[in-house]
Amino acid sequence: MSSAQLEIQLIAAVVAAACALPGVFLVLRRMALLSDAISHAILLGIVLAFFVVEDLSSPFLVAAAAATGLLTVVLVEGLNRTKLVREDAAIGLVFPVLFSIGVILISRYAGDVHLDTDAVLLGELAFAPFNRFELGGLDLGPTALWLMGGVLLANVLLIVIFFKEYKLVAFDAGLAASLGFSPTVIHYLLMTQVSVTAVGAFDAVGSILVVALMIAPPATAYLLTDSLRRMILYSAVIGVLSAIGGYWVAHLLDVSIAGCMASTSGLLFAAAFLGAPQRGLLAKARRRRRQKWEFAVAMLAIHLFTHEDLPEAATECRVDHLTEHLNWTDQFADRVVELAVRSRQAMLENGLLRLTESGRRMARDAIVNWSPSA
Repeated sequence: MSSAQLEIQLIAAVVAAACALPGVFLVLRRMALLSDAISHAILLGIVLAFFVVEDLSSPFLVAAAAATGLLTVVLVEGLNRTKLVREDAAIGLVFPVLFSIGVILISRYAGDVHLDTDAVLLGELAFAPFNRFELGGLDLGPTALWLMGGVLLANVLLIVIFFKEYKLVAFDAGLAASLGFSPTVIHYLLMTQVSVTAVGAFDAVGSILVVALMIAPPATAYLLTDSLRRMILYSAVIGVLSAIGGYWVAHLLDVSIAGCMASTSGLLFAAAFLGAPQRGLLAKARRRRRQKWEFAVAMLAIHLFTHEDLPEAATECRVDHLTEHLNWTDQFADRVVELAVRSRQAMLENGLLRLTESGRRMARDAIVNWSPSA
């Protein structure tokens, strides 16, 4: 592995972790689309600042881009407060306008500058190692690595310091306000964090990958855990895996690095969506199947319980009578009886079913729980 390959992977991993941390709270607050809006709208700030300073490496571009990100949030919030449009509609109205103005300005006035729409959308991580950070003639590594390392450190510190406030506002803004915290201040602090992170990652990875790394890893982690702390940790780890895995897929297929990283993050989400232990589709299907059989065993227990002391028990409690009385197929009835016997809820003797004491308790509890008065 060459040093350039190692640097590309380090940059991608740091970018992924930095984007995933604030993305957790965007996902929890159902504001994922806002990351898309910010990552696109900041183009206008970059273009306007470039027209003023005429230097793509100037820190004023970062400041202007971050300010444009905050402007996006303010405009969205302003439209939403009018109650004339919903928040998702406000986002869909604001960011295309700001992004389109930036694209128009690039096309019209910056055609001869290394600032084009393809680079904006996709970025190019392969070129990131060529932009070096030098201090006193000493090469300290890629500029993007230092920049995003600082952003990652800032995000970690902000989340550690304001963890309680972020958590309260994410789950119950009303409670946060009643406890003396300002949801508005916390909201704009988070949006500033998102804007700065998007701006820092913008040059290296492009707007599409910023959105993918800010939303897909937290959305994947959300399916894997109920703990906020673990969700934050899982998001960072999944983001790093998406970045490194995507790089090697791109290397093998000789295709876009950013595209493969975004695709890998989507594949990891799809894997969690299907196979997450509690929330995955397969887990839900297994749970529904288990509940179906548990309900059927409870119905059998109630049937046997209501007839076991009656004269007709010898008929009603026979296995071959279940299909008629409970409207079950022969195969279904045989399976339910097998489960009831295996779980020691009933005993089968010469085709006649009898409840065990455990089965009677199940029947009584089911009758109480399912009765209308309950």
